[in-house]
Amino acid sequence: MDSLNDSVGASSDPKTAIVRQIQQEAAINNARQLIDKMNNHCFQKCVPTPGSSLSRKEEACLTQCMEKYMATWNTVSRQYIARIQKSSNMGGVGSDEGFGI
Repeated sequence: MDSLNDSVGASSDPKTAIVRQIQQEAAINNARQLIDKMNNHCFQKCVPTPGSSLSRKEEACLTQCMEKYMATWNTVSRQYIARIQKSSNMGGVGSDEGFGI
């Protein structure tokens, strides 16, 4: 919590500090959702009958699944950020250009 207060106090513009705090909170929430979805998806896919321990096959499947999930997430995130930046440069945040809307 102190880091959020420090980042708010570090900016001379309160509006900018609030926007940064909201962005940080949104990023944390997105990371939590990613981990939750990845765990649920990969566990269901790789561990059909849970037991007291994971087999080597299940461990390998979980590792591969999570790596693919993260790689896909990173690719989608980069493209999304690029589109937002392109939209911002073309006419503001509210512009629909670049999103195919």
